Amino acid sequence: MKKIGKKGWIAIGVVAVLLIAWFLLRGGKKEEKLSFETAKVEKKSIHTSITATGTIEPVTSVTVGTQVSGIVSHLYVDYNSIVKKGQIIAELDRTNLISELNTAKANLASSESTAAYERANYNRYKTLYDKGLVSADEYESALLSFQKAKEDVNTKRESVNKAQTNLGYATITSPIDGVILSKSVEEGQTVAASFNTPELFVIAQDLTNMRVIADIDEADIGGVMEGQRVSFTVDAFPDDHFEGAVTQVRQQATTESNVVTYEVVISAPNNDLKLKPGLTANVTIYTLEKNDILAVPAKALRFIPNEAFLKKGETIEDCEGDHKLWTKEGNVFKAHKVEIGTSNGVMTEIISGIEPGTEVLADFSISGGDMPDQAQQGGNPFMPRPRNNNNNKSNNKSGGNAAPPRQ
Repeated sequence: MKKIGKKGWIAIGVVAVLLIAWFLLRGGKKEEKLSFETAKVEKKSIHTSITATGTIEPVTSVTVGTQVSGIVSHLYVDYNSIVKKGQIIAELDRTNLISELNTAKANLASSESTAAYERANYNRYKTLYDKGLVSADEYESALLSFQKAKEDVNTKRESVNKAQTNLGYATITSPIDGVILSKSVEEGQTVAASFNTPELFVIAQDLTNMRVIADIDEADIGGVMEGQRVSFTVDAFPDDHFEGAVTQVRQQATTESNVVTYEVVISAPNNDLKLKPGLTANVTIYTLEKNDILAVPAKALRFIPNEAFLKKGETIEDCEGDHKLWTKEGNVFKAHKVEIGTSNGVMTEIISGIEPGTEVLADFSISGGDMPDQAQQGGNPFMPRPRNNNNNKSNNKSGGNAAPPRQ
């Protein structure tokens, strides 16, 4: 038997490599499988919302102070005391106020005595003047003195009224029915009302009717309107969800650290009294709520077939329109012109153009084959593929970036 030389073994090796390569490229190639995700045109709910934080506070609260200075002699309420309108809640020492009233009354009495004398004097001069026994100058002087005395009586009477009013201010009463939220003084403390009214108490009218003042960013405020539903939580009760509604969108902007926000008032019913003034609320405002409407996933409206991935015998039946949904009926990809409504980016309302219950194409997936994982999972196969500069010219006659028809 003749020996095989070195060159012969090299030739045999080359042939073997070529056979293996041919097998891998031809016989070992996996078949790609294209499948579609469908969605049914059916009744859904579409919601959009924004989030913010706010502070819980009573709807009505009143700050109670005093208009006179003095020492607090008695306190009749404490924190959380329930009070009625007109109820005495504190008293100031009355000693100085009573003295001021007595002084005013004494001054009034003196002024009234002076006025009585000036009246009698005027009457005498008038009688003499009428008989021509005194000059006009003397008569007019008596009249002027009498008028000044009357004016002085009026002034002194007002001083008495003021002193009486100030004495009344020493008794501090509740202006509303409510609950004492804060108390700023103690018995024996001196309050001075020279320049402003000292704050003694804060009274909340009804703790079962609270509100949330939320700060909404300027980018979101355009979608907030009165009447929108709101849900919120507080850290004190993390498992509870509270409901409310937008009652007011305030026009005044607040700028802090170059961030512009607007205050939104939200009702917060509090029948179980869990919500306390000052709690921080984590607010969700539902700026769009549509329930029981026909809708499809928004991605279904972006689905567009392309002949590049059609199997043998499959066709495309297109139509005119800005918005389309696609169905696959046998071997036909059929477009349906639809009118759309609101959308939250995930679901889109369908107003007309397709029957409820219709299965439409929404997405795709590719499995098997030699394509990279990224190519199997990303992109719409019914959109043109990126151009491959290594393809020959004959593969680019139909646009340069479409794959050949599937057989």
